[in-house]
Amino acid sequence: MTDTSLPPLPTAHDRRRLVIGYAIYLTAACMFALNGTVVKTILLSDVSAARLSEIRATGAFVILFAVVLIARPRALRIHRGEWGMLLAYGVIGVSMTQFLYFVAIERMPIGIALVIEFTAPIYVVLWARFGRKELVRGTVWLGLALALVGLALIAQLWQGFVLNSIGVLAAFGAALALALFYVLAERQRRSGIQRDALSLTMWGMAGAALFWAIAQPWWSFPWSDFAGIGEPLAGSGPQLPLSGLTAWMIIMGTALPFTLIIVSLAYITAAQASIVGMLEPVIASVIAWIALAEVLTPAQIIGGLVVLVGVYLAERGR
Repeated sequence: MTDTSLPPLPTAHDRRRLVIGYAIYLTAACMFALNGTVVKTILLSDVSAARLSEIRATGAFVILFAVVLIARPRALRIHRGEWGMLLAYGVIGVSMTQFLYFVAIERMPIGIALVIEFTAPIYVVLWARFGRKELVRGTVWLGLALALVGLALIAQLWQGFVLNSIGVLAAFGAALALALFYVLAERQRRSGIQRDALSLTMWGMAGAALFWAIAQPWWSFPWSDFAGIGEPLAGSGPQLPLSGLTAWMIIMGTALPFTLIIVSLAYITAAQASIVGMLEPVIASVIAWIALAEVLTPAQIIGGLVVLVGVYLAERGR
């Protein structure tokens, strides 16, 4: 008699789909990680974080709009009940996450800023527990405790807090904005309005672009700031035009990796993708170490890994 209580073993087709999905998502994570060094190179050339956020969101929106127009034109329609959510999603979830992340990496190592920002899933879990009164498992609290210990190691509190205070506040602000990004996306999916992830990302970029266009009108855009050169290898390598680095940030660091993530979710689940996504701070730290000579102490490296383990446990517990 066959035991039907056990899940079926994965077939060769299933394993192949997993490999493809993981490969696509890992490619996107590497592109996002590399983008951190590109962005910091631009910021160190005296380009403001706000203007860089504006051109990134607007450029990504234009590209994603073209993709949606060709692939899913019906998704360009906005339903009456979506307007408020999409605006909040774009203004806070997209624009503030990007802007505050830029402020953070301008003032401290990219890997540390990313690790702090990656605590966002923990805030989502806390919102589920205390905001929606959902039950959560004990592993969530273990994950939260590990994250706090890891953050203390990153900040090296025994040395009197060695990190830039504005950078830390910006990184935590980015984490809270990213948490809201997740919450709003989840609420949109539960609203009954059928919207695919690609068009949701596009309209999020549109909301961010609209916000920046109002806050910083395009007729006052400092185009001359992007006419200079950047040194992505900490002064020891080739000098590249800021216009080229900005184009890379928009295309290869935003529009393409976002699209790849959406494609990967046809092969793997969101939970599986989130685990791979935790490699991004590690990859970003290695790239920043090579390109920008950003060296982390052993305690900060251990702390970053502890935070990532804590986030994983919190996500798994949920």
